[in-house]
Formats: sequence, C-alpha cells, structure tokens
Amino acid sequence: MAIKNLPDTECVLPGNAACPGCPATIALRTTFKALGKNTIMVVPACCTSVIESIHPNTSFDVPVMNIAFEAAAAGASGVKAALKQQGKDDVTVLAWAGDGGTYDIGIQALSGALERQTDFIYICYNNQIYSNTGIQRSGATPYGAWTTTTVGGKTEFRKEMGEIIQAHHIPYAAQACISYPEDLYKKVKKAKSIKGPKYIEIMAPCPPGWRFGMEKTVEMGTLAVETGAWALYEYENDVVTFNGKSKLLLEKRIEPKPIEDWIKLQGRFRHLFKPKKDVKRLKEIQEHTDMVWERYRKLHL
Repeated sequence: MAIKNLPDTECVLPGNAACPGCPATIALRTTFKALGKNTIMVVPACCTSVIESIHPNTSFDVPVMNIAFEAAAAGASGVKAALKQQGKDDVTVLAWAGDGGTYDIGIQALSGALERQTDFIYICYNNQIYSNTGIQRSGATPYGAWTTTTVGGKTEFRKEMGEIIQAHHIPYAAQACISYPEDLYKKVKKAKSIKGPKYIEIMAPCPPGWRFGMEKTVEMGTLAVETGAWALYEYENDVVTFNGKSKLLLEKRIEPKPIEDWIKLQGRFRHLFKPKKDVKRLKEIQEHTDMVWERYRKLHL
C-alpha cells in the first residue's frame, strides 16, 4: 500500500499538546488508521498522557483510560475482561506506552498479560528515554548516550526487549519505525486480525530528548534502520521474518551505513566527538551493533 492510499481516518485531532516533530504523534496517527475508531486505548504515565491535552478536553477521537505508570497492560486486561462480560468482542483494546513504562516500570504487568494470553494489542513507542519526566535513562537507552541521569554517557547496552517478548511465545510481535508508515500500518492491521496477545514496538526518535532539530525526526528513524541500530521484523508462531532494508541487511545484500552516521547527528552523543573523538567508545558501539546482527543471522537464517 502506498502512503497516499492509507485511510483518511484521523483520531489524533488538532490542538493536541505534542512537541513539534513528535514521533509518538506520527506513530499514533498511523496506528489509528489501521485500528479505526472502534478502539479503547489505555495509556500510562508517558508523553502521550500529555499529548492528549488537558481534562476535560481530549485530542483523541477514541475512549481513553489513563492509568498508573506500571499498569498499562493490567488496565488493558481489565478493559478486555469488562468487554467480554458485556458480550462485546469487536472492540480493539490497545495499551499504548513508552519504553520506560514497558522495558522497566511496566514489564511485570506486560509479562503477566502475555502469559494469561490476553486478547489485546500492546504498543511500545520507543524513544529510548523517559522523555516526559525529564530525559532520564531507561532500559532502552543505548550505550554512550547522554541523559540527565547518565551525564557522561550510559555505561550499559540497551535491553533486547524484542527477545524477551518472543520468550513468551505469543501469536504475534513486531518491530516498526515511524519513518516507514506503510510497514507500520500493515503490522498493526495484521495484529488486529489475530486473536490473543500482540506486541509491537515502534522506534520513535525524540527531538528534545535526542537533541536534534525537529525537522529531522523521520531522517533519524530512517538512519536507525539503515545503520542497523534498529531492525524491522515480524514474529509469528515462533518464526521471525525481517522486513524491508532490515531483510537486506540480514542477508548481506546491502551493507549497513556506519553507526557513526546516525549518532553524530544527535546531541546526546556530542561528548563522543567533542572536545575530541572518543574512538574507543565509538568502536564499542559499532562492534556491539555488528554482534547483534550476527546473532540475528545465527538465529534466523
């Protein structure tokens, strides 16, 4: 499907409180086009709970339940149970959380919902930080990145959340990116058609958190995929299939761009280039990226 042929449904309304260049809003617009208005959304503490605007008004044209930081999947499980009690099986329940509320604070509720085989869609929009609460590091923050709690650069590599999700052996999981809306649309549409728990994680480059110009949001997502910093794939019934350029990278039909091409454009990595280039840490980041892809090849080729 060409982007011009996406549905014209808009559930993210004018007047929302998103930052200019906000990737979460881009992701939300595409997601709602795939799900339609017959959706109930559960949102924990995150940027999206601000984007939807100030009570009693809302910028989302679907019912929304705001809930505690750690409870997105638990709240969505309760909504699904209530709908079942009412005999309503045609309403999509969407849990929508950031990486802080997924990788860290919300992982216990998410794991429980997946283990119970709750019939819902859980989407994590991953901006690799706790952006809404002050740009603190999360389990998704990459090695070497500045945050307000890692001022010299994070000293650990990011958690592989996709592999944790796959260990639950759910019917469907995927990784997507805001820079590839057709791919994201198809993955959300497929998730909607499958019974049981579904998980989708969306790479969402954050201009204020990553320290780049608001006009470069889509470019940052594209570079994340082209350098191999982020992979596009689907997981169905224990089989992983890579998509788009990620498939070409996996099969070595194209070469990835150097990881430095991605990180040098982000102010959160400025300390790796000034006052002088930190060759050691830049090499470690590239080697780790290469290692992840070699693991992908061993597992999925």
